[in-house]
Amino acid sequence: MSLKEITMYSADWCGDCRRSKRLMDELNVAYTIIDVDADLSAAEKVKEINGGAQSIPVIVFGDGTHMTEPSDIDLKAKLTALGII
Repeated sequence: MSLKEITMYSADWCGDCRRSKRLMDELNVAYTIIDVDADLSAAEKVKEINGGAQSIPVIVFGDGTHMTEPSDIDLKAKLTALGII
């Protein structure tokens, strides 16, 4: 995974997911969406990352870190810290 690569575990019905997508789209940040409703192994991965919780979005960054349900401010700060924006 490249340091600038981002994967978001998401679902269409999730308001926080739509918010994080909208922010990254506005900032022209490339990311890959994995729909946890369509991919059951992705839903399991979310639980693994979150210590059993099914909270989304989970945004995984190329540096190996992740954020779960980040605020726009926190997500933007992380993207800035990684040099993505």
